[in-house]
Amino acid sequence: MEALRVLNNNVVLARDERGQEVILTGRGIGFSSQQGKPIDPALIVRVFVPADGRDPDHLAEVFALIGEEVLRAVVIALEEVGIEGRESTRPTLAIAVADHVAGALDRAKRGIVVEYPLRAETQALYGTEYAQAQSLLAAINERVDPRLDPSEATALALHLVNAGFASGDLSFTYTMTGVIQQMLAVVREQYGLDVAQESLSAARFITHVRYLFVRIQQHRQLKGHESTIGKGIRQHYPEATGTAQKLATIVELRLGERLSDDEISYLALHMARMTMEADADAA
Repeated sequence: MEALRVLNNNVVLARDERGQEVILTGRGIGFSSQQGKPIDPALIVRVFVPADGRDPDHLAEVFALIGEEVLRAVVIALEEVGIEGRESTRPTLAIAVADHVAGALDRAKRGIVVEYPLRAETQALYGTEYAQAQSLLAAINERVDPRLDPSEATALALHLVNAGFASGDLSFTYTMTGVIQQMLAVVREQYGLDVAQESLSAARFITHVRYLFVRIQQHRQLKGHESTIGKGIRQHYPEATGTAQKLATIVELRLGERLSDDEISYLALHMARMTMEADADAA
């Protein structure tokens, strides 16, 4: 790779073999690199490939603002626990996690412990990310001083969830979490069920809604090509369709986005599955 710009001792903007601009991190990589010259591969710890039209130069500058030890701890920890490989197309994840860790370390040094209000929701709705966050926190704590409080796993999990969106901040993830909780509350009230969030059907519903949120943000709702299937679902499950329409109203009120008929149909299908599973468990 060829160095384009040295940001600091640990961050270099470079051009790879395919001609695209990438961000390289590694201890001392900037100190040993010169503009227009090849970079020693042995110094490269992580390669970030900006995607979604993000400006590589700007992202490199943001990386350069993060403290050396914090950036190193986060970059190595992300790879160690298997969240990110050596090459990443999600540089904003590393930036967000490193920025959070820097703030958390500052609070820890001052003896401040934050109790995150979404802890229970995060554990229930995003079990996979929460488990990854706990492993990530443990890996980070092996490399920082003072060690971060276990409660920080909640914030890290939300950053992992947020990595699936293009917004770059957590506001959309916070909104999504609240909407999912509101949806489950409607299901419980509608059917008089305490829908266990660890049940298979509820897990499928939560996963479906998360991808629905991605489609909404990207303005790519399901419509048209699935209309025949969607119509069949609505006809076969009228009660579940009524509930799904209530859920669609919640989404429209909270996000300002009206759901297509096909999106409502698939919500209805998940409603039907949840109630059938609950009925089977009760039998």
